[in-house]
Amino acid sequence: MTSTYDHNDPEVVEAMKYLMLPPEEKIKLQAQPFDGKKACWVPDPKESYVAGEIVSTKGDDVTVKNPKGETVTLKKDNVQQMNPPKYSCTDDMADLTYLNDGSVLANLRDRYARWLIYTYSGLFCVVINPYKRLPIYTMKVVLMYRGRKRAEVAPHLYAIADNAYSNMLRDRENQSMLITGESGAGKTENTKKVIQYFALVAAAGVKKEDTGKKTMTLEDQIISANPALEAYGNAKTTRNNNSSRFGKFIRIHFGPTGKIAGADIEVYLLEKSRVIFQQRAERNYHIFYQLCSDALPEMHKLCLIQNDPSKYQFVSQGVLTIDGVDDVEEMRITDEAFDVLGFTTEEKQSIYKCTAAIMHFGNSQWKQRPREEQAEAETTEDCEKVAHLLEVDAAELIKGLLKPRIKVGNEYVNKGQNKDQVVNSIGALSKSVR
Repeated sequence: MTSTYDHNDPEVVEAMKYLMLPPEEKIKLQAQPFDGKKACWVPDPKESYVAGEIVSTKGDDVTVKNPKGETVTLKKDNVQQMNPPKYSCTDDMADLTYLNDGSVLANLRDRYARWLIYTYSGLFCVVINPYKRLPIYTMKVVLMYRGRKRAEVAPHLYAIADNAYSNMLRDRENQSMLITGESGAGKTENTKKVIQYFALVAAAGVKKEDTGKKTMTLEDQIISANPALEAYGNAKTTRNNNSSRFGKFIRIHFGPTGKIAGADIEVYLLEKSRVIFQQRAERNYHIFYQLCSDALPEMHKLCLIQNDPSKYQFVSQGVLTIDGVDDVEEMRITDEAFDVLGFTTEEKQSIYKCTAAIMHFGNSQWKQRPREEQAEAETTEDCEKVAHLLEVDAAELIKGLLKPRIKVGNEYVNKGQNKDQVVNSIGALSKSVR
């Protein structure tokens, strides 16, 4: 079903500035002078490729003039042909006459300079991270793409999502969307946009009852899974302030009429080492800093923690804050997400207590007994906090760390551990808490 929208709506007009070139600008680009025999792309150490002009050709050697006016001689294979101006800022790079590196990079660069972050390349949609919010993900923009063929609208991830949705309804077959890229490319954000699109166009249509509770629709729950996943699976790295440290496979299930019927998520390869160690310019997982914030002060008392993450060894080896990120607000969003997902107060508290237990584990102090291969607790305070939060016996926990019970042959014996072994055991336990 094709949706209708008002082309003159101010919200739509504003969005179109970031989706397609104005007709007058496209005409201007296409009218630029061009000599197909001389125009070319030449390698550049900074820009990868820059526009050049062929001066002469002799055998396999080509003499070209670069934008600085310098004349250089290159091998013929290193000089790439340039497309005519009619392909400038093209929506689909599969339409280019020459699909060489220089032409592809130039087209992406020219579009990105105009904040056109989406470009097709055949069946693929190439996205370049704008590193700022663009007004192209509103409900009115969703209506622009609902039920329309890809060629009828400007490049957008919504067009890819709608194409998959339409194919599913028509062919009654499962559809897949693969979102891939390097760290910081925008995989997480674009995944959220795809989920948002499906949630809006395939809403089950169940009317919410005003019961005063935070029970939400299935679509709300699918969208709210993201804040919870990001809190416990994303962290700041040197390249990305919100880097997903795990892979995920998301399935969204639809009923016979195309309405959302459910969803499930499989996670892979969580970076567990980050729980106990971070590089100098990085952070541990967001949840630790959110929990220490003043968003939920009652949780500080419940979890026996302070509002200063620098007090905890496992979360203070790198930076403690992220520019432009408010951990107080993020904690509120995470907590509300758990409510929408249907977690009870007791279940939420249990999750937060397990999280805090890891922080206390990192502060536990141990020392080596003189002239013995046996460690002992320097102080039991932090281990007692861990035991309280995990609801286990403190004495048994400490005993299990200092003298774990192992199987030797057919019998079990208690093996004494030195300080390094105890510390390693704590690290392993912390990475295994779930």
